Amino acid sequence: MKLSQLFTKTEKLPPAEEVSANAQLLERGGFIYKNNSGIYTFLPLGWRVLQNINQIIREEMDAIGGQEMQMPSLINKRYWEASGRWEVDVMYKLQDANKHEYGLGWTHEEVTAEIAKRYLQSYKDMPFSLYQIQTKFRNEARAKSGILRGREFLMKDLYSFHPDEASLNEFYWQVAEAYHKIFKRCGLEAIITEASGGDFTKEYTHEFQVLSEAGEDEILYCEKCRYSQNASISQMAKGGKCPKCEGKINSGKAIEVGNIFRLGTRFSKAFNLNYTDEQGAEHPVVMGSYGIGPSRLVGTIVEVFHDDKGIIWPASVAPFQVYLISLDGTRVESDKIYKKLLSKKISVLYDDSEERSAGAKFADADLLGIPVRIVVSTKTLKEDSVEIKRRGADGFELVKIKELEGWLTK
Repeated sequence: MKLSQLFTKTEKLPPAEEVSANAQLLERGGFIYKNNSGIYTFLPLGWRVLQNINQIIREEMDAIGGQEMQMPSLINKRYWEASGRWEVDVMYKLQDANKHEYGLGWTHEEVTAEIAKRYLQSYKDMPFSLYQIQTKFRNEARAKSGILRGREFLMKDLYSFHPDEASLNEFYWQVAEAYHKIFKRCGLEAIITEASGGDFTKEYTHEFQVLSEAGEDEILYCEKCRYSQNASISQMAKGGKCPKCEGKINSGKAIEVGNIFRLGTRFSKAFNLNYTDEQGAEHPVVMGSYGIGPSRLVGTIVEVFHDDKGIIWPASVAPFQVYLISLDGTRVESDKIYKKLLSKKISVLYDDSEERSAGAKFADADLLGIPVRIVVSTKTLKEDSVEIKRRGADGFELVKIKELEGWLTK
């Protein structure tokens, strides 16, 4: 894409009311637009990042047998009453013209349990898992930290169905492994952390936490084996010994980017979701629930990967792979390089302006955080080369134009 055609523009100053790095940098770069507290629009650049993350999630969910679908956000009161969650504080409630009451979806255990009831009869029908990537709504008393805690946000929620606890446990840890792959592909180290189940289950659950000073949670974790517990339920103490390997326990603020729950039979009993076993006896289905917040992941990545100049996107999620800059009246040669890169399926944001200064172009390249910056100038063209700099690196190198594709591929 040519920068001259991009809908958004960068801004020199951060929004005055924002204090978190993700809100400041994403708004300055034109990745998001704040509509209200906790409510954001993902603009074209931000949407590209979000879609890259969603694609990683889809690939890993599909790899463990997840089947994608889409459920409604407008959920009738009867669903919430069946599970006893109509009075949950975080739910937005509304009425239609006929006085029917609804709750906006903040999670979908109830809906997926009722849907499964139509198609699940026998033990032979299980296990299986269903997931969606969908907007969720939560009436947060204090939305803060940019897109880390919002009232409207994107969520990947996966639900699994099993004949017994053994089957659930096997799949539970398959999901945990898939989550580690997702976060690693996004450039993050997520520590699996024991926690309480909140409004979902009374069982012990697991969160995936990324160490960051921007985090709202505090975790206690072993420096050696990475065993971890949320500080709100932990009996461990900083400086103590790990109960698993006797390594040293440390503590830190962290951002929760995912969670997994063993739901058991709570929701299947609420909706009479049963199956028959080999002897014809009837049993309630055992369920699991597994969440990742893609929009929160965008904010987390920015909190972890930025400097005083701007964002530093990991290549796997960056909106473009290359930021191409034309200087010194090199538009014709730069256009050729741009078209060549596009023909090789390399995504490029091309700063094709002939009026803006080199300093302004370099500042935008740093702010937007695209992994590779390529500069075409009269100086580099004298050597049939371009200047290449990795975002976050100190130096640059000259690469022959004819070798550019190979350099980028490598």
